[in-house]
Amino acid sequence: MKFVHLHTHSHYSLLDGLSKIGQLVEKTKALGMDALALTDHGSLYGAIEFYKTAKKQGVKPIIGSEVYVAARGMRDKQQGIDDKRFHLVLLAKDNKGYKNLVKLITQANLEGFYYKPRVDKAALRQYGEGLIALSGCLSGEIPRAIAGHNFELAEQLVQEYKDIFGPSNFYLEIAHHPAMKILDDVNAKLIEYGKKFDVPLVATCDAHYIEKEDAGAQDTLMAVQTGARLGESDRVSMRQDDFSLKSPEEMWETFPYPKEALENTVKIAERCNLEIELGKIKLPHFDVPEGETANSYLHTLCDERTGKRYDPITQDVSRRLDYELSVIEKMGFASYFLIVQDFVNWAKEHKIVVGPGRGSAAGSIVSYILGITNVDPIKYDLLFERFLNPERISMPDIDLDFADTGRDKVLEYVTNKYGKDHVAQIITFGTMAARAAVRDTGRALGMAYDFCDKIAKLIPFGSTLDQAMIDVQELKMLYDANRDAKTIIDTARKLEGVARHASTHACGVVFSRDRLDETVPLQYATRSQDDMGASSDSAQNGAKQIVTQYEMHAIEDLGLLKMDFLGLKNLSIIEQTLKLVKIKHGKEVNMDKIPLDDKKTLKLFQDARTTGVFQFESAGMKRYLKELKPTAFDDVVAMVALFRPGPMELIPEFIARKHGRNPITYVHPRMEGILKNTYGIMIYQEQVMEIAKELGGFTLPEADTLRKAIGKKIKSLLEEQKNKLIAGMVKNGVAEKTANEIWKLIEPFDRYGFNKSHAVAYALIGYQTAFLKAHFPAEFIASLMTSDFADVERVAFLVEEAKSLGINTDAPSINKSFATFTVVSDKEIRFGLTAVKNVGEAIVEAIIGARGDAPFASIEDFIKRTKHKDLNKKSMEALIKCGALDELGERNRILANLETLLSFARENIKNIASNQQGLFDGGAVKLDALRLSPTEPATQKQKLQWEKELLGLYVSGNPLSEYRAVLEKQATPISHISSNIIGKTVKVGGMLSGVKKIMTKKGQVMAFANLQDFKDKIEVVIFPDTLEKTKDVWQEDAVVLVSGKVDFRNDAYKLIVSTVKVLS
Repeated sequence: MKFVHLHTHSHYSLLDGLSKIGQLVEKTKALGMDALALTDHGSLYGAIEFYKTAKKQGVKPIIGSEVYVAARGMRDKQQGIDDKRFHLVLLAKDNKGYKNLVKLITQANLEGFYYKPRVDKAALRQYGEGLIALSGCLSGEIPRAIAGHNFELAEQLVQEYKDIFGPSNFYLEIAHHPAMKILDDVNAKLIEYGKKFDVPLVATCDAHYIEKEDAGAQDTLMAVQTGARLGESDRVSMRQDDFSLKSPEEMWETFPYPKEALENTVKIAERCNLEIELGKIKLPHFDVPEGETANSYLHTLCDERTGKRYDPITQDVSRRLDYELSVIEKMGFASYFLIVQDFVNWAKEHKIVVGPGRGSAAGSIVSYILGITNVDPIKYDLLFERFLNPERISMPDIDLDFADTGRDKVLEYVTNKYGKDHVAQIITFGTMAARAAVRDTGRALGMAYDFCDKIAKLIPFGSTLDQAMIDVQELKMLYDANRDAKTIIDTARKLEGVARHASTHACGVVFSRDRLDETVPLQYATRSQDDMGASSDSAQNGAKQIVTQYEMHAIEDLGLLKMDFLGLKNLSIIEQTLKLVKIKHGKEVNMDKIPLDDKKTLKLFQDARTTGVFQFESAGMKRYLKELKPTAFDDVVAMVALFRPGPMELIPEFIARKHGRNPITYVHPRMEGILKNTYGIMIYQEQVMEIAKELGGFTLPEADTLRKAIGKKIKSLLEEQKNKLIAGMVKNGVAEKTANEIWKLIEPFDRYGFNKSHAVAYALIGYQTAFLKAHFPAEFIASLMTSDFADVERVAFLVEEAKSLGINTDAPSINKSFATFTVVSDKEIRFGLTAVKNVGEAIVEAIIGARGDAPFASIEDFIKRTKHKDLNKKSMEALIKCGALDELGERNRILANLETLLSFARENIKNIASNQQGLFDGGAVKLDALRLSPTEPATQKQKLQWEKELLGLYVSGNPLSEYRAVLEKQATPISHISSNIIGKTVKVGGMLSGVKKIMTKKGQVMAFANLQDFKDKIEVVIFPDTLEKTKDVWQEDAVVLVSGKVDFRNDAYKLIVSTVKVLS
């Protein structure tokens, strides 16, 4: 009694599938079935994961999809007509069928998408070869016609589908769901048509979950995904019957229809013999000059460019280059390096800042010479084998950082070069984490939000529900004592880890030799679709981004070239700073040529003035920098590697050794040459590899295998490597006791070791930003502000940072500001006009264009010259209130005359139009002079309120100024709070912002707020008892005196409030 499930949904049927791939295959095997089909709705999202998992478990994978068939043509998209569609199950018999299925799914998404991805019969005829079709569930076209008593149509459809797929490749699908009464009538007709038209029957279950008891969880999932509640009667649901993964025995015992339908499932499975080639690398073709091969051209480019990187070219350089080229040639990766160097150098030629490297790629001299990376691997003792191990054939992994403002231009370049059919971004799937699963489940069940939130907050971030039930006693007690909590948690456990939505991977890009849709299904990024799948306006208008339906691991399994194009904000900051330096000082700074021992830059690190410096901005990092006082770039590199959980505990010893407070020691004298630059402390993975080579006699490829074994912590592999290393060290004259001591240092190194190639590359970006800050502070801070202009708190923080450097940040100026933050002088930055709320880019461009090189002389001059439809009440009021027009008149007077100004602007535009005609008929008219009525000037308080409203912060003054005497007399400056007063009570004063109230685990309300004085700010914490007594005080912009105990956590000082007094 054999049976094969041929209509099965996984959680990649994003609306209604609950089953995870691994559990689905495992259950299939446990039930004694040796084949399984995956047929998710309108997609192949899980196909490769399913194929690999099933093969590994010894279950034959059958790749399929339940596609949507358009009522008319798939390109017809008329509301009320074409939102009707039908289901059809397609299964790939072989490679041809798989390719055709990929084509169909791609066309359905790129051309047929209308609420759902749809194919049509023309597409089915074109790409039907190699496919077996099942007529589908009750939503199939034939069952719908039968259910609607349109039997003549149903008969025509049976013959039509039989004709499309061929007599042996079309089956009438019958399922047994006794609670669905209409199904009996439909099945009776299908059986009749099977005999009449000689079409075989096939039995299915339409499985959407694994166990029968999962029905409630699947129903909850549908409620979550559709935004409904379980109690609503008109919602979409499948609770009317059993849609679990039934055993063969149950199918044979309960199936009341002809048994041939069950037998045919096995026959179909036997006919499906798809073999997908995995693991074979398929690099795209790179055009090389005539007479060259990829290998020879790579040699040619390296020969041409080596002298630009090394002068003189030493034997070490030549030897290293020859070795790397031989490995690259042997592994077949020459095209890879040619492709990468091409688009990286294109970016550089087009003034897009490219990062110096990322990950292990900086360990390659070929990458350095070609311009892919900007870190000299010989100078920094970086290892090629850490990047590319000749003993382990796997695709190189060069991840690239581009200025985030230029990333899309690089992507556009590669798309145009290799063809839009050969390049796409990669999909990723968001899954339900434990906290979200609890909240969503509770909402679907109609439970009170506060109750669900309370449960969710008991789960530690990053923890699973099962782990939280073990670790958090309060959660376990609530589960045991409260029936509702138990229901929520039990259901949420089944939803946890289920795919909830698809989105675009932040940086993944795939390149292919052949058209992508030969092997990979494609779709538009889901941001082009609303939650129910209807195309949005942006999608309809062609603003679409194509992504693969396979996530990055599946792409790699298929052997396709996957690269990470990362948009890094800090590179855009460097780019913008260099532009401002050129504008202001007329000089071009070449960041590749800056000295890495620059005294001003190192002094900035020593003083920890690293706000805005990449990787070095956190309070904890600043604290360690002050103690370390870096004197060389190597110290900066080490801090990038050390400032992470795990190795952070080594920092005090590292600092003590650098300053001679602790001795520098080595377990063995031959380790000194390897660990000297890090004061005898192992920090980098490359150091472990060097120790294995120098003391254990390992080759570098063997040393890289050791590194991977340490990281994976597979006991048998680790034991094998331990024995090999100790034996090698003993053979090389190291005492066995010492060899064991060295192993004890190496074994836990996965917690500490960092990739030096990556550390050097990222330290270099950090150093470059520090160099710019040290030498061009105004330009650098202005670029930071431009980068973060949407984050008001951050801009306010940067205004204070600028002030500490002696640079004033002034309100926008109609005559001095440009679109972004503007450097007026070494001591003055102006707000950019686009930073003003309600002032759009179009009017800003018009203002700057009208101004040209001649500042506006008056408000009349401004309006006459700025002829644009967006110079309206909204934008004018914003420009006036924020102070941008202060040079042209007093704020309140201009504001009071706004209607007059707008009327003048309208007349001005009319006059221009009529005067153009008047030039020909002699009737030119002159506009009357603009006269403004007098009014009382705005108070300082009014001005500050307007600035806060439109710029997000106070610019022309500080509201605290009127309280200065009280604060100086009664409060401790926040900047004076230090480690020696932790636990002591202090009184501080200032203005409140960011007031936030939360619910504690006990259901009480507490609050957090920022308190800012003239120079600094601190977070104040108000526990429930204190909040209850002072709840009316905690308002935005209130000026208060606060007493409380100083605390230090999460790298920052806090004040635990005991009393508070309102000043404003």
